[in-house]
Amino acid sequence: MDSLVQLAPLLIMFVLFYFLLIRPQKKRQNAVKEMQSSLKKGDKVVTIGGLHGTVDSIDELKVVIKSPDGTKLTFDRQAIREVVESVPEKAEA
Repeated sequence: MDSLVQLAPLLIMFVLFYFLLIRPQKKRQNAVKEMQSSLKKGDKVVTIGGLHGTVDSIDELKVVIKSPDGTKLTFDRQAIREVVESVPEKAEA
């Protein structure tokens, strides 16, 4: 019984650590992966380096971004931090 009482604070700390740190981080990672996998041509994005531009083309691993001055730059998909403005899906006719 004494060993259980000694382990209780450690178990409580682990549970708190999981719910306060690990679980929210996993949710953020999943949200970022979802955003990066749903990129499409025409989306306005910001990279992790702060570059603002429009998605010009996409393949499985890379994204070509067109900057406001017309320069095209190639980035890994993981370099996209956020989608500022998404292009609406075209309706099937």
